[in-house]
Amino acid sequence: MTMGTPEIYKTLLVEQQADVLTVTLNRPRQANAMNLTMVNELTQVMNRAVEQQVRVFIIRGADGNFCAGGDIKEMQAIASDREELAQFNRSFGLMLEQANTLPCVVITVLQGAVLGGGFGLACISDVAISDTTSAFAMPETSLGIIPAQIAPFVVDRIGLTQARRLALLGQRIPAAQALTLGIIHHVSQTQDELDSKLTLAVSAAMNCAPQATATTKALMHKVGKLPMASLLDEAAIHFADSVQGEGREGARAFAHKSKPNWR
Repeated sequence: MTMGTPEIYKTLLVEQQADVLTVTLNRPRQANAMNLTMVNELTQVMNRAVEQQVRVFIIRGADGNFCAGGDIKEMQAIASDREELAQFNRSFGLMLEQANTLPCVVITVLQGAVLGGGFGLACISDVAISDTTSAFAMPETSLGIIPAQIAPFVVDRIGLTQARRLALLGQRIPAAQALTLGIIHHVSQTQDELDSKLTLAVSAAMNCAPQATATTKALMHKVGKLPMASLLDEAAIHFADSVQGEGREGARAFAHKSKPNWR
């Protein structure tokens, strides 16, 4: 099943098959660098994914690159307007916040440049799959700017010590090191292996109940933001709701050695 009404995007290619929505960042001449149009279009697609209760949201890049970060030319075009610059930057952060808290499983497929804002997108994904061509970096400080909106997500992903090193040196690291740091979860040696890892991840995500997935993600995002006792009290209520909800179907399928209805 594809989207009912095809929509034309200037910076994205969007494809939906059943409950899996794939977004391809599509500014290949700019190594898929993000401009404001792309940020706004990604926001629109994520809103649609929530409305349609999509279960897997895949982000990848066109023509061998994931994303080279923010569009430097667009930044310089508005460089004389401090307020507009701040709004431009914050709009990207709002999009990252939305992507980070999507109730579905978010998978990034990483190749080539994974820089700046692209690095930030990798760090908010639930599953990050890379090939050996990927180069990861926070190059902002080497360009005289700061990783304003992505820094908190990078710290959440890999911790303060490693995030400081990457941000303050601006050096590129290969996929193997990104795997060691926990930025990504898989490194594939070939395109076939990359495709296979993606298929397996999508299949595994579809095995899990959609409401249980959404509630689990929301619960994990509250770790460190609520007192532990309050968080566990809330978790207990959600657990009871899950047992009385999707858990009934899960128990039935387990007992009968059959597939639950969400599969």
